[in-house]
Amino acid sequence: MPQAVDAAPAPSAGTTPGSDFAPLLRTVRGQGLLDRRHGWYTARVLVNLCSLAAVVTGVVLLGHSGWVLLLAVPFSLVWTRTAYLSHDAGHAQISSSRRTGRWISLTHANLLLGMSQAWWNEKHNKHHANPNHVDKDPDVGVGALVWTQQQAAGRAGFARWLTRNQARLFFPMLLLEGIALKVYGFQDLRRQDRREARTEGALLLTHLALYAALLLTTMAPLTALAFALLHHALFGLQLGMAFAPNHKGMEMPDPDGERWGHLRRQVLTSRNVRGGPVTDWFLGGLNYQIEHHLFPNMPRPHLRLAQPLVRDHCREAGIPYTETGLLDSYRQALRHMHEVGAPLREEPRPPNV
Repeated sequence: MPQAVDAAPAPSAGTTPGSDFAPLLRTVRGQGLLDRRHGWYTARVLVNLCSLAAVVTGVVLLGHSGWVLLLAVPFSLVWTRTAYLSHDAGHAQISSSRRTGRWISLTHANLLLGMSQAWWNEKHNKHHANPNHVDKDPDVGVGALVWTQQQAAGRAGFARWLTRNQARLFFPMLLLEGIALKVYGFQDLRRQDRREARTEGALLLTHLALYAALLLTTMAPLTALAFALLHHALFGLQLGMAFAPNHKGMEMPDPDGERWGHLRRQVLTSRNVRGGPVTDWFLGGLNYQIEHHLFPNMPRPHLRLAQPLVRDHCREAGIPYTETGLLDSYRQALRHMHEVGAPLREEPRPPNV
């Protein structure tokens, strides 16, 4: 079950919205937890590139055999670590230089993954500014899935059937996410200015050309197609499993209600996932979601160090700090999706003719 820190008495009514965060920020900054970790990230980038090279070498050596399909598993694992590095670069966790961070993100997202960093950053920054806000957070907007019963009520046709069953279909739908990310990137080129679109588009096309060349020069066409589908399905599933536990089923601010300060807005809408080094590796540090949302540019290895400071501060401020196990985090997210579709499942079915 999720664990929340015991709440202390709420701050007085006269407290200004941002004042409950300022002391925590001073403490975190004073302990150097916002300082960059260039050596740590350099090592992670090199290890990831070497891992990618090893998998590609394996594809070349085994491409003539059906056993090559097994390499889709480590290939997807390396791609997911690549996505985490791009995510960190986009948040300025790796470098304080905006230009350097952009090129690290472009290399990892566009070139190595075929995923637009401009599209991701545009969407992800809106999410960070107003997590779980139905009018401002694109992650809880109406899409293939919906997140409130009000959104569900407006569904019709196939979308209505999808909403009724979205909890049980969630993980199967993640198998399509790897391909969808590529499509979103190309669609976003229309939004970007001409110079940015040229750079992004060129890298996306280069990725597709290199990926197709690797598969088609080492495998038979049907094997190459099977490998690409399996690889992208596993990649999408892993990314979804990393992002799903973070906010689904947590507080959703009332668009017409009181505006929360930064501390409450980020903590009440986020969920941490307990675990050790394996969980940290699998989720790319996103298991420290509360700390990440409070300090988006904090280097990943510092998130676990900031956790006790944040937890204690939330206790003193009277703000629930939610932390649970990985499996329970999925259970809570799926329960929320199931409840959103409940009114549609209760509708009377048309009589058989």
